[in-house]
Amino acid sequence: MIRRFGEAVRSGVRYRPRPGIYALVLRGDEVLLTHQAEPLPEFQLPGGGLDPGEQPLPALHREVLEETGWSIAPVRRLGAFRRFTYMPEYDLWAEKVCAVWLARPVRPLGPPTEPGHTAVWAPLATAARIAGNPGDRYFLSRFA
Repeated sequence: MIRRFGEAVRSGVRYRPRPGIYALVLRGDEVLLTHQAEPLPEFQLPGGGLDPGEQPLPALHREVLEETGWSIAPVRRLGAFRRFTYMPEYDLWAEKVCAVWLARPVRPLGPPTEPGHTAVWAPLATAARIAGNPGDRYFLSRFA
């Protein structure tokens, strides 16, 4: 069973499945977050949805690079969580199934290419408090 976090499922709303993959990138006692400016400013684990036909690990590399500018080396899958949410950037009610991977940073390749994203290294304990969604906070708190 996959843990569910966030708001309750709304009756009468049709949720579309949205598989995604996210990285908990550790460097000592710091973790790499992305700060997304819109639609609401928040700190997040870097990652996102899989494109049609895309495999999870290539998607993880792509998403982390787009949102942080860093290349990574995945280490192991930590688990997954579900959340039901409205995604205003897609005008979509989504059932997000989020796989979380532990990864190590390899090197920065440049600034984020995803508009509105900024890479931030934060102490783990701080990140576990400031992450924008409860699923991210749960996985961060396991390492803080």
